[in-house]
Amino acid sequence: MNIFDRKVYRRILGPVYDNEKVNCRILTIKQIYASVKKPTIVETVRLNRLFWFGHVQRVEGNRIPKRALYMNLGTTRLRGRPRNKWQDEVREDGRIVGGEGWQE
Repeated sequence: MNIFDRKVYRRILGPVYDNEKVNCRILTIKQIYASVKKPTIVETVRLNRLFWFGHVQRVEGNRIPKRALYMNLGTTRLRGRPRNKWQDEVREDGRIVGGEGWQE
């Protein structure tokens, strides 16, 4: 996702011309984020995931989103590397955004 994010910003900002349109160069990653001054796509997804988790935690216990969050399907996982669960991603996001003392 970061690659797509940078590609879009480079397209929007365009090339930077030195010496009055004689030499052009492409902006570096640091120069792009310094000029845009917005969070990256990964940071935006991380914050939205935490907002949604907080919303689901506050709803009543019998609502569908809360039941789906804590649902246990009772199936076995496939062979190979285990996929991350949504709750594992939220726990990691909370640790990154909120620090080590983040409550689970």
